[in-house]
Amino acid sequence: MWRSAAGRRLSSEFLSPRFPNHSSIISFTPHPFPWIPRFTVDASIGRSSVGDLFPLRLLSSLDSPNLRSGRQFLGFSEAGRPCAASPVEVSAAIGSLESISRKYRDFSEALLYYGRCYWELSKARLSMLVVATSGSGFVLGSGNVIDFTGLCCTCAGTMMVAASANSLNQVFEIQNDTKMKRTRLRPLPSGRISVQHAAIWASSVGIAGTALLALKTNYLAASLAASNLVLYAFVYTPLKQIHPINTWVGAVVGAIPPLLGWAATSGEISLNSIILPAALYFWQIPHFMALAYLCRSDYIAGGFRMFSFADASGKRTALVSFRNCLYLIPLGFLAYDWGMTSEWFTLESSLLTLAMSVAALFFVRERTTKNARRMFHFSLLYLPVFMSGLLLHRLPNESQEDLSLPNSNLISEPPHSQVQAQQNKSYNNLQDKQVRESPLPPVAYASIAPFPFLPAPLYVSPDQ
Repeated sequence: MWRSAAGRRLSSEFLSPRFPNHSSIISFTPHPFPWIPRFTVDASIGRSSVGDLFPLRLLSSLDSPNLRSGRQFLGFSEAGRPCAASPVEVSAAIGSLESISRKYRDFSEALLYYGRCYWELSKARLSMLVVATSGSGFVLGSGNVIDFTGLCCTCAGTMMVAASANSLNQVFEIQNDTKMKRTRLRPLPSGRISVQHAAIWASSVGIAGTALLALKTNYLAASLAASNLVLYAFVYTPLKQIHPINTWVGAVVGAIPPLLGWAATSGEISLNSIILPAALYFWQIPHFMALAYLCRSDYIAGGFRMFSFADASGKRTALVSFRNCLYLIPLGFLAYDWGMTSEWFTLESSLLTLAMSVAALFFVRERTTKNARRMFHFSLLYLPVFMSGLLLHRLPNESQEDLSLPNSNLISEPPHSQVQAQQNKSYNNLQDKQVRESPLPPVAYASIAPFPFLPAPLYVSPDQ
């Protein structure tokens, strides 16, 4: 009996009211963060306060048709005291949290899945190489000051157009890619994405990239991008299955992006703008000849007609590669002679091109897979080193500097004839004004000089 009475007294002391309208509330261990409400339990009705269940109450209140007021919505009553949540509300909050977590997980997985498909459809590595050549053309065509906003817009637009062209290429070649080992796992042959989805993606990104170039650069750059897209997707792609000349058409496609970058910053195409496109054109021939020789069986299985198919010995393929390597040698001298780079670029470009030509010569002498792969690796090294040398030793574009001169200088320094005409006009106006105001002596009229560079003498009336 006494133990029961003592227990009741002890319980009444610990269960004394601490908050009005919330009798018999127990406070557990102190909360490590004092600014967050404590976790409390109502002993009389067995309900828990949601001070520590703030995220659950927040989520459950989002689904509730009767939203509470601000503080009560955050786990507090109107008076600033903790509110109680029933087990049903807690379970509903947990269910809402799990549902949101599941939706977020599904969204992130879908985003990652389609992002990977878009990455492969766009051939992102090849597209970034195209962007690098376009950006190099933009820098080479600039003056002393480079417009970085225009550079970023040019690179972004070029990236979108290149992604569109590569995606359309895979849409048209889905049957051929299915037959080749190195392409059968692409998104379209493997069925990871539908043809309609890929076509919509390619069209959308192509239109967006062309519009960006038209709005942020100029119409010349946008037209070059659009024409290159059409040339790659609708001329080069079907030509790969018809005639070996597709390699040379593809080289033209690869040479246009640096021309696009030059046009984006200067608004014109000049003789100096041909250096980097010419290097890209002649570089692509040995590059793709080596690739076609190494992947000959795969290309045959895919139904593509390459130049190396009609050359069983590989001699013609090697000679074409070597000849185009020799065409690269004068480009360094022309860049210096035309005022694009300093004289150091001539030496660097010559050494680089000679190294690639030697690799091609080894392929001519002994047509083996090892020599073809060596020439292919040299071609991979050539382009980034050549563009880096151009950018490192470049000289500002003089025509761009002339266009960037402020118009105020031209207005403040008119030609000498215009200055004389203005002076004569001012003198004549002043003379007419004096004639109207007071009559001048006859000598004043007789002394007007017949030459425009000799001003008429002015006389002052003796009465003044």
